[in-house]
Amino acid sequence: MKLKIERGRGNSGKRNRRKRLGIVSRVNWEWLKPKKLEKSLRGHGLAGNPYRLLIGDLGDYSAFASHTKSKTISLSDDIAPHVLPYVHHVIQKYGKNSFMWFGPNPRVNIVEPDLMKEIMSKPNLFQKPPDPLGEIITAIANSFQSFPDSVRRLVNCRFIPTKANKRMKEVISELQVLLRGVVRKREKAMEMGEARKDDLLGILMESNFKEIRENGIGLSIEEVIAECKLFYFGGSGTTSSLLVWTMILLCKYPHWQGRAREEVLQVFGKEDPDLDGLNRLKVVRSLSLTALNSNVTDSTRGSQNSKSYELGRSYKLGGQRKVYNKTCFTNLDIKSNGVFGATNGKVSYLPFGGGPRVCIGQKFSMIEAKMAIATIFRRFSFELSPSYAHAPFPLFTLQPQHGAQLILHKL
Repeated sequence: MKLKIERGRGNSGKRNRRKRLGIVSRVNWEWLKPKKLEKSLRGHGLAGNPYRLLIGDLGDYSAFASHTKSKTISLSDDIAPHVLPYVHHVIQKYGKNSFMWFGPNPRVNIVEPDLMKEIMSKPNLFQKPPDPLGEIITAIANSFQSFPDSVRRLVNCRFIPTKANKRMKEVISELQVLLRGVVRKREKAMEMGEARKDDLLGILMESNFKEIRENGIGLSIEEVIAECKLFYFGGSGTTSSLLVWTMILLCKYPHWQGRAREEVLQVFGKEDPDLDGLNRLKVVRSLSLTALNSNVTDSTRGSQNSKSYELGRSYKLGGQRKVYNKTCFTNLDIKSNGVFGATNGKVSYLPFGGGPRVCIGQKFSMIEAKMAIATIFRRFSFELSPSYAHAPFPLFTLQPQHGAQLILHKL
């Protein structure tokens, strides 16, 4: 009996030590470390709001986003204050050398082209950051360890049984089933020697099958499904967004719509578009690049570093993790000057990223967009409907919040 009591006391002591260590770790993550980072940032000439426990500037960020979401803007207005209202507010208030708080993590705003280039050329040092909301939700959930599982699950907003979340769960489940069926079907075809190699999925699965056969390791079916989702969002989603904004831009400038149509008819006539002809569409390409700049699909790009590094002459980056928003608010006349001429050779045009992290699908996306534009131009002219309300809205890619109502006229 005495032995059992001593063992019980020992286990209780271990639990108490773990609990104390957990409390110390949480206090450090939620308060001490952020305040230390804030002192370091201000010591290097950066300005921003004081750190607020756990949430930082997320409350203000959400409030600014909700406020601008209820408004529309003119086609000629700068979209930055509408798409990135809080980032724009911080830069206007504190200047270029500023920072924001995403939970307990500071984000330094980088708007100087040379510094953007330096960051994007060092992907091993400045890595893609995790989702800050995910970290905050995890921290909050860990603070409720004494609550029942059902209560702690509700801390994560994805588990709140709202109508939107239920529908999202249904759609995700349906998508998983469909993609799993496609992948299984391709696997069986590969086993029978009937594999397709003329699309991205076929190439991926062929490469993965070869890797497994030669090295015994490769992607799981779940990872292949994740890549399928990436194909869609990184391809179809971004290309459709580019097409929509290009057409809206050409409704604003009917003269350029006419010039683009004239070029398409001159190159293709009544023939279907082909790759050789698409490469000769200089006006169409310039208009697509202008649309990407005016309504860039990803208006900020984040990076994080965890090592001491001196960035340019202005920033001495400490060894603690900081995240950098590389934001570009420039308006460029690409139509007449080209990208290099419009940017004066500086890295301020980043619709597909830059450096080693540049999007590998940019050429495919541009060809797909030019193909669609050429097909549409040969058959229709178009103008904006009077019901169109201009309100670019960031949702993975930049989307027209109220849709893009266009009136097409058959030629």
